[in-house]
Amino acid sequence: MPRQSSYNQETVDKVCEKLAEGHSLRSICRSDDSMPNMSTIFRWLDENAEFASKYARARQVQADVLFDELVDIADDGSNDWMTRNGYRVEDSEVTKRSQLRIETRKWVASKLLPKKYGEKYLEEAAASAYLASDAPVIAPDEPVPGKPIL
Repeated sequence: MPRQSSYNQETVDKVCEKLAEGHSLRSICRSDDSMPNMSTIFRWLDENAEFASKYARARQVQADVLFDELVDIADDGSNDWMTRNGYRVEDSEVTKRSQLRIETRKWVASKLLPKKYGEKYLEEAAASAYLASDAPVIAPDEPVPGKPIL
C-alpha cells in the first residue's frame, strides 16, 4: 500500500494519539506503510492550523508521559543483577542503559516543555522551595553560626 499523502483526519488523530503515548514521530511514520512520511506530517502542520494545535498539545502530553516514565525506569531493578561464576553481580550494561533512558527522557521533556521540565526552571523551583522552607538563608560570605572561621 502506498504511503498516504493527502490530509486525513483519522490519520491525524492516530499520529497525535501515538505522540501523546510517548512514541517518536519517526517511529510512528515507520510503524506501517499506511502512515505518511515525516515530510508529509510537516507539510500538514504548515497547511492546517487545527492539526498544528492538536500536534502541539500531543507533544505537551508526550513530555508529561516521558517525565512519568523516569520513575518507572529508575524503580525497575529487575534486570540489574546477574549471576557470573556463581556470584551475583551488577549487570552494568543494563544499569547504564537505564541511566541513558532516564537522561534521554529528561532531555526530551526539557525541550518539549522547557518552562515545566527545563533545567533552569527546575533549579529555580528547587530554590523557591528551599526559600519557602524554614531553612536559614546564609549568604556565601557570611560566617555560619557555631562554625569556626578558618
